[in-house]
Amino acid sequence: MSNPSKPTETGSNRTGIATSPIHGKATVEGAQQGSPAAVFEPPGLSSVRIRYATKVAPVGTIPPPLTVKGVAKTAVEIVKGNKPTVFLDLLGERLAFERTGTRLYEALMVKLEAADPHPGGPTRADLEEIRDEELAHFALLKRSIEALGADPTAMTPSADVMAVASHGIVEAVADPRVTLTESLKAVLAAELVDNDSWLMLADVADGLGQDDMAEEFREALAEEEDHLARVRAWLSSAIEGEAGIELHAGDGHAPSPPAP
Repeated sequence: MSNPSKPTETGSNRTGIATSPIHGKATVEGAQQGSPAAVFEPPGLSSVRIRYATKVAPVGTIPPPLTVKGVAKTAVEIVKGNKPTVFLDLLGERLAFERTGTRLYEALMVKLEAADPHPGGPTRADLEEIRDEELAHFALLKRSIEALGADPTAMTPSADVMAVASHGIVEAVADPRVTLTESLKAVLAAELVDNDSWLMLADVADGLGQDDMAEEFREALAEEEDHLARVRAWLSSAIEGEAGIELHAGDGHAPSPPAP
């Protein structure tokens, strides 16, 4: 049984200044007095940031190939004028993201168990199916990295950056206060990134002549497109159901998913 208190219900929320008109007016006046007109950051801050950006080392670098085969493949691509390290960076990024995606759907299963069940939303079987496909994508990327003579356990720069960028999504879904509906919003953001990234990875594989990999990546992309469509449908139905919008038969909408 879910918590009877719902986030979209009226409750105690004192974050807006309108809750205290007198103090709210003083807050606005103080902000106006303390902020120079048309200045959004202290003078010189941009130049300091630019100086750091031009001198600081990158987040990371790509480790050298571990095998003779890998060294040979890298050398051949360099001679052809290609930069295989860019491909390895993208592979590492997807590898890390698919691992995170697997965990996100594990977390959604917990949200589902804590929600009030209603027809039309994700079932445990739905979430398990997507979780398993995310895990299979992880295994595909691991094999692809190893086939190029690289180490799949190494964190590439893009993997590091993407881990930081997606940290908020993981935190939101793992938070016990966050409902199933709110979690689906966070997962939708992850799926949108995932779809575009798989498309980019497949295109780069095509350009580097990795035809077999490109074909497998496009198969993974088709599955990711299905994930995105399903999450969109679950979330749309959940929000419309919470808003009290009547869903008529044949209007293209599924019944509401589990309430938060």
